[in-house]
Amino acid sequence: QVQLAESGGGLVQPGGSLRLSCALSGRPAGMYALSWFRQAPEKEREFVAAISRTGFITDYLDSVKGRFTISRDNDNNMVYVQMNRLKPEDTAVYYCAADEHLSVYSGGPRKASDYGFWGQGTQVTVAS
Repeated sequence: QVQLAESGGGLVQPGGSLRLSCALSGRPAGMYALSWFRQAPEKEREFVAAISRTGFITDYLDSVKGRFTISRDNDNNMVYVQMNRLKPEDTAVYYCAADEHLSVYSGGPRKASDYGFWGQGTQVTVAS
């Protein structure tokens, strides 16, 4: 079983930047398709970005495209999301997720139920 642990959340002003990190342990990160989801209060968990096992293929929610960048470091078992030009509507708990059976491609898969392993989440608050 793989375990995931997010870090890097916090309070940032609109227009600011944050970099979230997710550390994988228990099994090699290279075995897994990896993604970031987010969940705002009273809303469903929402896909943000995904990255293939090799890192060559990425997929993004339209509203974060051009502002967020997902990346991974398989040697160090890490996945990241660099978030720039943050907006108040980006406020949410951010989760990283992993699955060893998925193939990432533009447009999908994007359902939370597609992913088998989750971290505990890290809060991102965008406010002035």
